[in-house]
Amino acid sequence: MFESAEIGHRIAKKEYREREPVLRAALLNAQYALLEQAKAPVIILINGADGAGKGETGNLFNEWMDPRHIHTEAFDAVDPDHAGRPEMWRYWQALPQKGHIGILFGSWYSDPILAHVMGHEKKARFTQRLERIRHFERMLSAEGAVLLKFWFHLSRSAARTRFKALEKDPKNAWRVTKDDWVRLQHYEEFVTVCSQALRKTSTAEAPWRVIEGADPAYRALTAGDQLLEALQTAVQANADARARPTVQRAAAAPVPSSASGLLASFDYSRKLSRKHYEAELAQLQSRLAVLSRDARMASHALVLVFEGMDAAGKGSTLRRITQALDARHYRVVPIAAPTDEERAQPYLWRFWRQLPGHGHTTVFDRSWYGRVLVERVEGFCSEADWMRGYDEINTFEEEQVRAGTILLKFWMAITADEQLRRFNERKATPYKQFKITDDDWRNREKWPAYEHAVADMIDRTSTDVTPWHVVASDDKLFSRIAVLRQVCESVEQALTVRKKKGRA
Repeated sequence: MFESAEIGHRIAKKEYREREPVLRAALLNAQYALLEQAKAPVIILINGADGAGKGETGNLFNEWMDPRHIHTEAFDAVDPDHAGRPEMWRYWQALPQKGHIGILFGSWYSDPILAHVMGHEKKARFTQRLERIRHFERMLSAEGAVLLKFWFHLSRSAARTRFKALEKDPKNAWRVTKDDWVRLQHYEEFVTVCSQALRKTSTAEAPWRVIEGADPAYRALTAGDQLLEALQTAVQANADARARPTVQRAAAAPVPSSASGLLASFDYSRKLSRKHYEAELAQLQSRLAVLSRDARMASHALVLVFEGMDAAGKGSTLRRITQALDARHYRVVPIAAPTDEERAQPYLWRFWRQLPGHGHTTVFDRSWYGRVLVERVEGFCSEADWMRGYDEINTFEEEQVRAGTILLKFWMAITADEQLRRFNERKATPYKQFKITDDDWRNREKWPAYEHAVADMIDRTSTDVTPWHVVASDDKLFSRIAVLRQVCESVEQALTVRKKKGRA
């Protein structure tokens, strides 16, 4: 892969002085055009050999353009604030919003490469992490992000010469660390592993751009030219998209009721007496209270997802759960229409930022499934968006589980007749009237379309890792107990598995 770098290429000072101001002006104009459109972010990944000019390049980009609209982030070892969350969590926090530029030093490549080079991880694990990176970058590209991946190359001898020169300069000696020298001793392994990583992750939507870093002038102008090309391409693509005539989306057509066969197959007649309910509720809440405070939960997070038709009892059920939890260690996140800030990011961004660390619980009242439910049925996104949403959601949930999260998904199922009864009850009861809105009645008219979307959702996202738990909720007492029991059993199972692994 490094053969593409022009080894030994240099640019004379005169040429640099002539080209640099022209390039700066063009970059600034392209940056402002991107900002004005506010349609796509540009994400610049800066990786490469120690001493190859990564920091200098990032500083130049901030100097040549308006730094107010550039977010620069450097990633080191995982700190305590990030521990206990999925591997990609901290990178999601650093993504720039649409119209802005993000410069990420190290990014999601540094840790897997260094771990493999230093012998901390085997090749199989390294390959798995690269596959997850490819999936992540495909998702970013599909969401409209422009990925510009720079790899700055430096030969071993050039790196050694640069380190020695920096150490002799009192103003720059701090830039060379013991770790730099240690990594230099593993230079051949480093080059081999990096070459493998670049080949496996250089894709059509996010190719690697390898730049020889020995000559500062060549490095700066080459990187600047490639950044300018990426910015201008993004601006032109956004302009072309805006110029195309808008196609009016048709409202979702009703689908035959047979599409809802999955939900119709559940037994909605099951009930609990008030006496039986109260006895079970006290026992299960006590059981959950003990489990949530178990010392082994320090190695787990708990995420509960509640979805269902309007008036299916989601709110009353999650309240029975939170009554058993310590308010200092849980959060309830109600999901509504995205804000302007959230619309400026990839779809899953607002959910990634809400994920709990180990020892904590997050309850989602509606969730990331809006993409394949509300957005699909209401035509808020394209068919291509919600179709790829299934795979993105499955990957998102697998990453949570891999990080130690106990993830439970509940679909609160209700019949159309029972929903109508509850709607009318809310309308007639003054203190419940706030629960019923015009949108609820409008959504009810699209019941067949929603049932069809739900059936597809369960079929495509109920996996061995994160299965759906469908709870027939015509009787709220029964459904609350069913959910509480499932939560307790799943947490107990996760803690037991953890204990067995620890003994092994």
